[in-house]
Amino acid sequence: MAWVYLVIAGLFECGWAIGLKYTEGFTKIVPTGLTLGAMAISFWLLALAMKTIPVGTAYAIWTGIGAVGVATLGMFLFGESRDILRILCLLLIVAGIIGLKIFSSTQGTA
Repeated sequence: MAWVYLVIAGLFECGWAIGLKYTEGFTKIVPTGLTLGAMAISFWLLALAMKTIPVGTAYAIWTGIGAVGVATLGMFLFGESRDILRILCLLLIVAGIIGLKIFSSTQGTA
C-alpha cells in the first residue's frame, strides 16, 4: 500500500502546485482552499508512505511525480514549451522514478 500512497501523494502534489497558479498569490479563496487541501493530503500520504519506504526514495519519487506532472500540465494548461529536448528531459525523470522503484531496498507494505 505504501507505493500506492506515494503515487497518489505525487498526484496531489501536482494538484497543489498547479493550484498555486490559480490562487493568484492566495487572494482567491476557493482555489486557495483547494490548494491547501491538496497540500495536506499530499503530505499526509507521503508521511504514510515513508513508514516503510526509505525517505530518500520516497521523497525523490514524490518530487519526480510532481515535477513531471506539473511540467506536463503546464504544457497543456498554460501553453508552455513542448520542445523535444524538454520532453526528453522529463522522460529521464520518469526513468529515474522507475529505477528508484525497481532498485528500492524495501517493497513497502504499509
